[in-house]
Amino acid sequence: LFDGIYPFYPQQRKVFVFDVSTIIVIVVFLTFTCSFLLIIPGIRGRARIYWTLRVLLSLIVGVVIVVVQFTGDWETGWVKANTSYKSFSHALVNVDIGLHVGLAGVNVTLRGNPVNQVNETIDYNEHFAWSFNANYDQSYSEGLERGLPSPILYVAEKFTTQSPCSMHRQYRISSHYASATLWVAFCTWLISNILFSMPVLVYGGYMLLVTGAFMIFSLLSFSTVKNSLMCPIQFGTAILRTGYGGSFWLMLVIGLLCFVAGITVVALHYFNLDLLKTFFDLHEDKAEEYQEMIEVYVNPHFVNKGL
Repeated sequence: LFDGIYPFYPQQRKVFVFDVSTIIVIVVFLTFTCSFLLIIPGIRGRARIYWTLRVLLSLIVGVVIVVVQFTGDWETGWVKANTSYKSFSHALVNVDIGLHVGLAGVNVTLRGNPVNQVNETIDYNEHFAWSFNANYDQSYSEGLERGLPSPILYVAEKFTTQSPCSMHRQYRISSHYASATLWVAFCTWLISNILFSMPVLVYGGYMLLVTGAFMIFSLLSFSTVKNSLMCPIQFGTAILRTGYGGSFWLMLVIGLLCFVAGITVVALHYFNLDLLKTFFDLHEDKAEEYQEMIEVYVNPHFVNKGL
């Protein structure tokens, strides 16, 4: 160790699924959830159940939209291979090589079977970013200078701008459009919550449909990379094949959930408005207002004076 850190790794490695940004987002939404749970005992009757369902479902949609921006498992793949470990060395190692693609970059994982081989601990996870404020080629050059293992450099080289595979351009553009579409979905989710807090429930349902539509658009944007020819990532006879990861399928489920919720709200507005108002705790408020309007308080002094 050099001043408490590894000399060739002055910065901490990024985990391919969770990082600091993801943890911060989850903590913020958990704070909102805990705050609401403290308020629940003050809500009486069946309205407590309705409020709980509405708030928790809304928070789940919001946290998923934001968290998947920082996850690294939109597309994943693993392969087991016997390959060279370092340049200018004939030593072969038995390793698991993983590729994890996110909206902000790629993570390449290298894990030995067993972990200790050739007098080293083979357990790497390297992140190469392609976001607007990052330079992918520079990250790759820094990896070369640090002397990363050959399998990691081989996979990372496929995504450089100089690579004839053109995978960098395909994934980077698709990821940027998917990220931008998700931020629009987050804005429409906020608008839908504002509309649901007002007596315009049908418009809140429409905005939920718009939110689900933008989520699906982000998935379509990211999936366009599958329509182009991909360079094979091959280690001897083993080929690294990728498929859609957990974040992709989670976004699909939440998008369909928004569609179902939006259609349900719009359908209830036109076919059973009383049930919709009861679920959003508006029916009881209207009844109380009506009850207050028909109650008249008369001052006997002014009545007698008038008579």
